[in-house]
Amino acid sequence: MAKKYSTSAPTDRNFCDIAGKFKNNIYGTSKGKIREAVLKRDLDELLDEHFDSKPLRILDAGGGQGQLSLYLAELGHEVILLDVSAQMLAIAKERAEARNISSLSLINAPLQELAELNLGQFDLVLCHAVLEWIVEQKTAVTILNKCLKPDGILSLMYFNKSAQRLANMVYGNFDYVSNGLQVKQKVGLSPNQPLESEHVDSWLAELCLRTLNKTGVRCFHDYLRETNKADEQFDELLALELKYNRAEPYASIGRYTHLLLKPDQ
Repeated sequence: MAKKYSTSAPTDRNFCDIAGKFKNNIYGTSKGKIREAVLKRDLDELLDEHFDSKPLRILDAGGGQGQLSLYLAELGHEVILLDVSAQMLAIAKERAEARNISSLSLINAPLQELAELNLGQFDLVLCHAVLEWIVEQKTAVTILNKCLKPDGILSLMYFNKSAQRLANMVYGNFDYVSNGLQVKQKVGLSPNQPLESEHVDSWLAELCLRTLNKTGVRCFHDYLRETNKADEQFDELLALELKYNRAEPYASIGRYTHLLLKPDQ
C-alpha cells in the first residue's frame, strides 16, 4: 500500500492527469525503449563493477510507473519508489503484484519532502527525467545528494537543453530557437525546465560529486531524417546508440544526459 503525503511544490509538474499517456507516448515508443535499454546497460555495469552485485538499498526518486524499480527489485535489491503522482504509483503497484515482487515499497510524495520522510541513506539513488519538471533544480540535486551513503552512487538523468536546441535547428524551428526555446503554452509531455549541462556541472562541483560515467541517451534517434527507421530498423539503431553514446561528441548531444556520480571524499 502506498503511503500518502501532502505535496509542497504546486508549481512543479505532476503527471496525475496524464499518467496513461506515458505508457503509449513515452514508454511504449522507440525513444522510450532506447532510454530504458541505455539506463539498464549503465546500471547493470555499475552494479557489477562498483557494488560487486551485492544486494543494495535503492531509492528511485520520481520513478513513475516503476520500470527500473521493478527491474532492480527483481535482481534482489530493496527498492523504495517515490513519486508525486498517485496514478503513476498505482500502475507500478499493479505491475509489482503481477510479477510477485515484494521488495518494492511505494511512497506518494514529492522529491522535496525526502528529508521529512526520514528514509535514511541509500547505496544507490536514481533520479531520471525528473529535474526538467522541477522549478528549484539545484535544491533537488542537493536533497538527492544528502540521501547518499558516503560510498553511494547517484544516477542522474536530465533533459539536455543543448540537444533540444540542436534538434530544433535540424527541424528548421529557427524562431523557436531564437526565442530561447520558450513557447506561450507548453505541450503536455514537453519538459518545462530543460537543463544546460554547464549549470548541472557547476552544481555537482559545489556538492563535490565526481562523475564516474557520462552517457548520452538518444544520441541519434531524435535526429533521424527518416523517422520511420526508428521502428523499422530499431535493433540496428539501438546497437549504434549503445556503441557510441559514451564517446564525444555524441555523449553531449543525447536528448538526455545520464550521469553516474559519487561523493568525492
